[in-house]
Amino acid sequence: MPMPEQPLPSGAVLCRNWLSRADQQALLLQLSDILERAPLYVPRMPKTGREMSVRMTNCGRLGWVTDREGGYRYQAHHPETGRPWPEIPAVLLELWRQVGCYPAPPEACLVNYYGAQARMGSHRDADEADKAAPVVSLSLGDDAVFHVGGTQRAGAKVRVTLHSGDVFVLAGPSRLAYHGIDRVLAGTSDLLPDGGRINLTLRRVTMP
Repeated sequence: MPMPEQPLPSGAVLCRNWLSRADQQALLLQLSDILERAPLYVPRMPKTGREMSVRMTNCGRLGWVTDREGGYRYQAHHPETGRPWPEIPAVLLELWRQVGCYPAPPEACLVNYYGAQARMGSHRDADEADKAAPVVSLSLGDDAVFHVGGTQRAGAKVRVTLHSGDVFVLAGPSRLAYHGIDRVLAGTSDLLPDGGRINLTLRRVTMP
């Protein structure tokens, strides 16, 4: 028998199977259009310029970017094309409305693509003005081992496997919790034609 899942930190919520297979496929068609208008690119770490293992893009009024020169920030245009980001799909706005419990809509949706070897080190989302707004993410494609802890990087962490269609929310006491992706479990989903995993992260950037 599988082991029961560990209790999550206060304020962290896991919504299993929020999006059906059919709705995931419909969202992928919209993402295909977004990626044509705002292609995935390789982000770089501040100061060192080291490439991250994920590829990313954004949709929404603002997009999160990082590079050696400017560091972590939000901006209104794609760093390589210079074009404004595409709009956030309606299904993601509805997701925010249902699970976000926040009076204003999201302004940014970070799109991260994880190949089989991609990781995301432990970090916290702290570049937004209003920390009362939640961080809401949706998984598509291959399973991934996700960790979430407390507000100290070295603190104890809970690990859960995120499946395609799952939603994870960081809010309240966990809004500034350290979290990340330990590994992608390649081949666990056939949703994406070329394999891998897409994570869509909704954030409110400015004060309402």
